[in-house]
Amino acid sequence: MTHRVHPLLSLFAAVVLAAPTPAVTGEGLEAGAATVDVTPPTGIPLWGYGPRGDAGCDGVLDPLEANALVLAVGEQKLAIVGLDLGRAPARDSMARIRAAIAERAGVEHCFIVGSHTHNGPCLELGAVPGPPGEYVTLVEERIVEAIIEADRKRVAARIGAGSIEIARNRNRHTRIEPKPVDRELAVVRVDDLAGNPIALAVNFAAHPTSIDADVLSASADYPGALKRRVREVLECECLFLQGAAGDLSTDRGGLDYRGFGAALGDDAIGLARSIETRAVEEPSILVREEEFHFPNSRLDLDNLLVRIAFVKAFFKELVDFYIEEYADGIRPHLTVALINGDLGLVGASGEFFCSHSLRLKRRSRLEHTLFFGYCNDYHQYFPTIEAAAEGGYGSDAMVSPAPVGAGEQITNRALFHLYDLRESFRMFRAR
Repeated sequence: MTHRVHPLLSLFAAVVLAAPTPAVTGEGLEAGAATVDVTPPTGIPLWGYGPRGDAGCDGVLDPLEANALVLAVGEQKLAIVGLDLGRAPARDSMARIRAAIAERAGVEHCFIVGSHTHNGPCLELGAVPGPPGEYVTLVEERIVEAIIEADRKRVAARIGAGSIEIARNRNRHTRIEPKPVDRELAVVRVDDLAGNPIALAVNFAAHPTSIDADVLSASADYPGALKRRVREVLECECLFLQGAAGDLSTDRGGLDYRGFGAALGDDAIGLARSIETRAVEEPSILVREEEFHFPNSRLDLDNLLVRIAFVKAFFKELVDFYIEEYADGIRPHLTVALINGDLGLVGASGEFFCSHSLRLKRRSRLEHTLFFGYCNDYHQYFPTIEAAAEGGYGSDAMVSPAPVGAGEQITNRALFHLYDLRESFRMFRAR
């Protein structure tokens, strides 16, 4: 099914990849969780800071992980993966991961969310021979392994969610006052039927750039320290799911990344302890996925001078990847899920500015709506229209190649899907 939107915001095609499927009546919720290591070997170029060029990883400050949670109602399964990498896997990698988890575990839908650490390796180098390409293949295999293991460990479960406002991030972009900041810390707690936690999914928005750019060692940055604190205290798996952090950085108050992550972890633990999980009589998992096509980019990579500037700012192999990736336009991915009619999950493949998530949450009219950036591929920054007009890093064409207004188009479709899924949920319950 193809949709067309008003040409004033640029023409695009949006293809609905999967319509909502009601869970089987009478089946209970099941959940399982697992963690695998994705720490890179030395020598792989690190991701996130242009001036590093292709300088390779020289060691490990702390391990990188893929943390997976699988939720199931009957045959309907949803995998959620928090990934200690700068971005989610690229399009071809995602296709291979999806095929493998569908075939081997019956998992048709997933949110694979990069934490956006700037001390993780480049995933754009899958086609580069030798260690870079081998590592990307390893990451794909490890993500599949984590999902399959989480699915294997499924038990009868109950679920709950909660959120608080905390002043641990700030807007790093705008000069407009008051500056928009999404300060919501949201937690989804999944327990077994005895009330023992299986996993905590923690959603917060702030750039993991707490480590100096000249440090070339692998690190999960503050999300890794957050997860370690949760595991130590609650003895369960923990997923960190980055939010709309395009214009948000941490407000660490003098703490290093370990101290800040531990403090944020304590916030999440306190919130988790206040959440009452419940077993729903007729649980449901409804999912929609949609791919967009913006044929026109703000960035002319066919221009030789532009290519030279990009190679100088980054490095050739990375630029070659994006030249090929954008040859047919920019194709962001959107994933929307509604769990039990009141928990909305929205994942989009880029760095969305926080006003996108603030507006979506307010308009969704759900008890809880979580927004995941860096999810199921990566298409750079998506500033708001006002941010693009204001200018500055994150809203300029060099790192925001999608047409102005693309972020609004994507989040508006997410809102539509949330409302439409809720209507499907009501009809399903009325049967």
